[in-house]
Amino acid sequence: QVQLVQSGGGLVQAGGSLRLSCGASGRTFSSYTVGWFRQAPGKEREFVAALWWSGGMTYYADSVKGRFTISRGNARSTVYLQMNGLAPEDTALYYCAAGIVRSPSTESGYDYWGQGTQVTVSS
Repeated sequence: QVQLVQSGGGLVQAGGSLRLSCGASGRTFSSYTVGWFRQAPGKEREFVAALWWSGGMTYYADSVKGRFTISRGNARSTVYLQMNGLAPEDTALYYCAAGIVRSPSTESGYDYWGQGTQVTVSS
């Protein structure tokens, strides 16, 4: 069993930056894909970014490409989402997830989910 604990997030002005962290307890991320998803009020949860740990490959939604960066921490149990150039439309509850997945941008296949962390971007 893997438990994911998220940290980071908060309130920032447009153009600012935030970093989200996703930590695993119970085991490492070494065999997993770790993804970030977000859900804005009144909208469905959507894919943001993912990292295939063992291969190091990363995937991004078009809406965040060039602004967000997903990366591994030094320990094999932490993943970061660095968010730069934040805009009001990035306001959402952000979730990290881990699993052995076929499609990194699809929620199915992710077995473990964090508790969610709020990101609010003011204009």
